[in-house]
Amino acid sequence: MDGTFDGLPAFLAVANHKSFTAAAAGMGVSPTAMSQKIKLLEQRLGVVLFQRTTRRVSLTEAGANLFARLKPALTEVEDALAALGDYRGRPSGRLRITAPRTSGAWLLPPLVTRMGEQYPELSVEICLDDAFIDLVASGFDAGIRLGDAIEKDMVRVPMTKQSAWSIVGAPSYLARAGRPRKPEELLRHHAIRQRMITTGVVYRWELERQGKPMTIDVPGTVVVNDIGLMVALALEGAGLAYVPDEAIADAVAEGRLERVLEPFVTPGPGFCLYFPARMQEQPKLKALVETVKRMRDDLLAGVRGATPKTKTTSGASRSK
Repeated sequence: MDGTFDGLPAFLAVANHKSFTAAAAGMGVSPTAMSQKIKLLEQRLGVVLFQRTTRRVSLTEAGANLFARLKPALTEVEDALAALGDYRGRPSGRLRITAPRTSGAWLLPPLVTRMGEQYPELSVEICLDDAFIDLVASGFDAGIRLGDAIEKDMVRVPMTKQSAWSIVGAPSYLARAGRPRKPEELLRHHAIRQRMITTGVVYRWELERQGKPMTIDVPGTVVVNDIGLMVALALEGAGLAYVPDEAIADAVAEGRLERVLEPFVTPGPGFCLYFPARMQEQPKLKALVETVKRMRDDLLAGVRGATPKTKTTSGASRSK
């Protein structure tokens, strides 16, 4: 095994930074020394790992394949080292979390703030992505999604009650097209339609009348896959949008958007923190779970960090 791992830390550093200079600075060596480490590694492995130009560094196909396979292993090593925090009695290391864009921007700031206050030795990295992420393959410790979108083999920790959604339009659009009074009238309107990232399907609006579910395929010539863009288009009067309440709270309060068909719009499932069962004994995951539970209790009690009226999804969409 002697020499098997020589050069691999340098390779991972350059692959992460996409830069020999930044990688060298992170490892406390000169760019020349870093370049030499990579050169020796490539010679030993018999393949070129990086494409180098005067302006950029990128992985070759062989390098990308090696990086994809080494990254989860590196996460395991980091987790093993972080687990030593058990012996010090404090969680430490890096905690990587994935969450949907709109909902993550609402849920994570108070959570991250509390984590920083209570566990200063723990660093937090957040990736906002509406697509459903494979935690293990992507090197994440935990994720936040709607409960109905989480795989059954994951540990779930509820964060919110039911999520809240609304159908909204700008006053200019409603003055021009009229205000729908019942779901069937939506067929005479224009929707800003949403293509769900996880399935690629254009979402059909889910409503309810007297306890009976119904779906309406509202016509529209614009299809997007981002909640923020849907709201921006609705504000411009492009049509009606079916969006989570936290994305429109200010616009509704200021009168720039108006809700329609409120009696027919049903709540969605609540958000959950989730992670693989085998990771739940890690100190950093225990700390995260305890913080989520305390924050949830405070939110439900209307204490610090109270939530806006909400209704959000597994990513950008209200999939059930």
